[in-house]
Amino acid sequence: MGRNESIVTLADMWIILKKRRVTALVTAFVVFGLVVIVTFLMPPKYTATAEIFASYASKSESSQTSADMNSGTSYLSTQIKTYPSLVKTEAILKPVISDLNLDMTVEQLADMVTATNPTNTFMVDISVEGGDPDQSAAIANSVANNLARQISSSLYSGDDDTSPIKLSVVQPAVVPQSPSTPKIPLYLVAGLVLAVVMAVAVALIKDMVNTKIDSVDDVKEIDNGAASLGSVPKSAFMTEQAVVVSAHPASAEAEDFRRIRSNISFLTPPQAGKGHLLIFTSAEPGEGKTTVATNVAAAIAEEGKTVLLIDGDLRHPSVARALDIEGNVGLSHILSAQATPMDVVQPYWRPNFHILPAGRRVANASILLNSAIMLELVEQAQKQYDYVIVDMTPMSVSNDAAVLGKISDGVVMVVGREVADKRDLRSVLESLTTTKVKILGYIFNLANPKKIHSKNYYYYAEESSTGAHHAGTAKKRNS
Repeated sequence: MGRNESIVTLADMWIILKKRRVTALVTAFVVFGLVVIVTFLMPPKYTATAEIFASYASKSESSQTSADMNSGTSYLSTQIKTYPSLVKTEAILKPVISDLNLDMTVEQLADMVTATNPTNTFMVDISVEGGDPDQSAAIANSVANNLARQISSSLYSGDDDTSPIKLSVVQPAVVPQSPSTPKIPLYLVAGLVLAVVMAVAVALIKDMVNTKIDSVDDVKEIDNGAASLGSVPKSAFMTEQAVVVSAHPASAEAEDFRRIRSNISFLTPPQAGKGHLLIFTSAEPGEGKTTVATNVAAAIAEEGKTVLLIDGDLRHPSVARALDIEGNVGLSHILSAQATPMDVVQPYWRPNFHILPAGRRVANASILLNSAIMLELVEQAQKQYDYVIVDMTPMSVSNDAAVLGKISDGVVMVVGREVADKRDLRSVLESLTTTKVKILGYIFNLANPKKIHSKNYYYYAEESSTGAHHAGTAKKRNS
């Protein structure tokens, strides 16, 4: 589906159903539940049927010829087709109401009566559906008798009061022993089928209407070849002006970044005499790339590696603010030859973790980032540090990340749940692929913490995003 949005294959549908399984299951339960409720609350109705046979009798039966017989048969075939409609008329039903003392109008009785003429027969089946089985049978027989009486006497009678068409009740209606509706097994099977169809339809519609990335599966649909480096939950820790591995080292969030650190190390094998260069970016602003970049850098530094974190977003500097450090002087001053790296690089948390803030905002950010000074700065940094991590401008704002991405170990895409747009992310990934920039993988940010940490409560209950680690400790001691 990522390659051709207009075609939904069975595999795509299965992925969508897995992703929207909660919506699909809720829809299925609601629809099936409503069918069950309606089925069992529906009042039972009983159907009784009487059968009538029609015959043609000439007034002069002794002198009938074959032509007369054929003519009579043709006449009877034509007339019998009108009887199903005739059954619902006042001439037939009013006497029935009178005979049975029914408390209803002709129109109400007509709604209960159905008459059919089976194909290629001279039979008329009169069925009555009602809530009382005895009454249904009585009405069916009364309607059959009144129809026969009307046809045999007044409608076709001439001077001798003899009708050429005779109707005979060959099968009187009997009292039905079981209701004709509702057909509980049939209704439940139909309800189950309807529930499945509605569940699939609602899941597909929700997926089509929702243009935002909502899960890791959404990213896989767009680029199934991209490596998932890990997920980071939406947490109060992420809004603090400190890295999680330092402020909350025992938290589940800290472990998430350590897991990302491990995945990155697997994808970036050691290089002789040269450190790794990783470019962090996102498709849209607000996806949390700076928060993720700073915490990943800190997690790598925690392992003992030397790390330089560069704020390369000269349009919207944010690393200094995220870490609560001085950021008025930084990369922009180096690139404009107003300062040297030794003047502006700051140690943070540990001696092996250094920060290069962006400095002041500049109007010519692309020119500075594409300059020879920037390339030389990165090359020198790779000789001094094990990892150089650059937090770049979102791709929807500028293509700066692609420029440095060509000389890096790879671009790390930070994808924010319900922030990233599917179409924009697809466009960014296609653009990076077209320019032959390696995509190292993606980090799913702002994930639902209940989905990724629900199984880890025992291990991380001590320190939750609410900071109530003492309560968690008490719970463990009492268990």
